[in-house]
Amino acid sequence: MIAVARLAIFVGLAGLIPFIGAIVALFLMPHHSIVVSNWFYTYSAGILAFMAGVYWTIALQREDRCYPMSPLVSMLFSQIFFIAAGVGLLVTSPWKAVLFTVAFLGLYLVDARWMKIYWPAWYLRLRLGLTLTVVVCQVIVATWFFAVHYG
Repeated sequence: MIAVARLAIFVGLAGLIPFIGAIVALFLMPHHSIVVSNWFYTYSAGILAFMAGVYWTIALQREDRCYPMSPLVSMLFSQIFFIAAGVGLLVTSPWKAVLFTVAFLGLYLVDARWMKIYWPAWYLRLRLGLTLTVVVCQVIVATWFFAVHYG
């Protein structure tokens, strides 16, 4: 279990590198802000879709066991966030910031409120830190976008 926790922490922190790298790139290469923000939102959609896919493993539970949540409910959660990731790629930049911020906060809320029975306590603490970092990055990119293009 300790090895799994260490791997999850490493992968979670490594997954933040592109988010933080995009913020740094915006400040170091402001003339490429459109490219950087497009890449940032594409990465955001990929991570959101990946995190939504985690619910599929819960939905695919063996039927001979007693689980506290219906597989249909976890599959519904998965599809909501997967669709949000796809829609996030299609909407215009001002709406991307809102959609991804709300989606990442919603994903954590689902984990902390309805899926917590499936996760160890350390995972939810890790997810809280990761989610807050991602949300701060979303806000910074959105602020940058508005300041450059509308300010």
